[in-house]
Amino acid sequence: MPSDAVTALRTETELVVHPPEREDAPPFDGWTWLIYGVIFASLATVVYLNVHLYLRPIMSLLHDHHKARIVVVPSVLWAAMGTLLFVFRTIVWIGYRPVRPIDFAAAPRLSVIIPAYNEGAMVLKSITSVVEADYPHDRLEIVVIDDGSRDDTWRYISEAAARYPELVTALRHERNRGKREALALGFARARGEILVTVDSDSVIERGALLALVGPFRTPRVGAVAGKVMVFNRRAGLIPRMLHVRFILSFDLLRSVESVFGNVFCCPGALTALRASAVRSVLERWRNQRFLGARCTFGEDRALTNFLLEAGYDTVYQRNAVVHTVAPAVYAKLCKMFIRWDRSFVREELRFACIVWRRPLVPRLIALWDRAITDLRYPVYYASLVLLVTMAVEHPGMIVRMLTVMGIVSLVNMLYFLRSERSFDFLYGVLYSYFAFFALFWIFPYAFFTVRARSWLTR
Repeated sequence: MPSDAVTALRTETELVVHPPEREDAPPFDGWTWLIYGVIFASLATVVYLNVHLYLRPIMSLLHDHHKARIVVVPSVLWAAMGTLLFVFRTIVWIGYRPVRPIDFAAAPRLSVIIPAYNEGAMVLKSITSVVEADYPHDRLEIVVIDDGSRDDTWRYISEAAARYPELVTALRHERNRGKREALALGFARARGEILVTVDSDSVIERGALLALVGPFRTPRVGAVAGKVMVFNRRAGLIPRMLHVRFILSFDLLRSVESVFGNVFCCPGALTALRASAVRSVLERWRNQRFLGARCTFGEDRALTNFLLEAGYDTVYQRNAVVHTVAPAVYAKLCKMFIRWDRSFVREELRFACIVWRRPLVPRLIALWDRAITDLRYPVYYASLVLLVTMAVEHPGMIVRMLTVMGIVSLVNMLYFLRSERSFDFLYGVLYSYFAFFALFWIFPYAFFTVRARSWLTR
């Protein structure tokens, strides 16, 4: 951000005497408080079981495998620090409250940007959900970009533009140029004070737009992440498992990140952006390169990093909900995760440089969080090799490990049950085993092919 923009941001921030008004704590709910109690009891139980069912047997085996110390000791230290982080996250998660939505009468001018490529009829559902959202139409515009689709996507966009001419602006790339270029075109044409990105395979809930604008009462906020849920969650086993994973990713992790203004990825499916902030980083984001290759995917995580680097906070609004279509087959799921993990590697390296510009407390929390998060990969793969090696002589270790995995997964599902009281939590337990056996190869593959530019899922 240019120095004069930074000065303006600081001046605006100093004028904010009171923090934004947050939603009231929910009234006493026996179920919620029961969940909280069980969570803390379960955390203690998990620590106990990890020590007695898993760590003690491994430590005893070290007498016969001295070289394994190089793996076990760092793993134990990482597990201890990770447990402390999990307890900390739990405490912050309990205290998180979303900001109150903006009042209808006070709503600023808003531009919703929807990039689309080979989306077909789904793009019309996406546009319609924005039109029907609770937001004053005289302060709303919807910019839809067909990024060179080869199917009937443009027909549905044109239909929406004809149906809602006062709201919808339809733009078109003659050839596919990528989502980042489509968004850049939308940002350039948008006239709103706040820009909202919505994926063309997603539909928003009625109150999402007003909720997204709420946090912008604080000038330091540059981006607001919405809550992503699975649109087609009943379409098969994989969407059901992903639904649980998404709930935990947003209602747990992003809630904690939001308290310190460090939401690391504001998703393209639903994110609000301060227009002036986006324009200050637009060209650098649009022309981003990594290891000599132009960046084509991971545009949401990249834009989040650029805004954090410019001095803005990024936060999460649990009451702004979008439902997005998730992969229903294994091959498409793998392609999605490969793309996400490649972006993760690239942007984690960038954030390691950016984090030093954050305020002291958010900086320290982010350093702790990212260190534990990123170290899980070498610890996981080293432990996996050690486990396989030891299982040859001690097959019971496999059973112990799978037992601990199931117990830890059940504890994680308690967080899901606070957000949604349904038996779908069982799909979350199933997902932990599915990921262990069927998705373990994805991160290494993504890491060694990080320079690839293909979107994969198209």
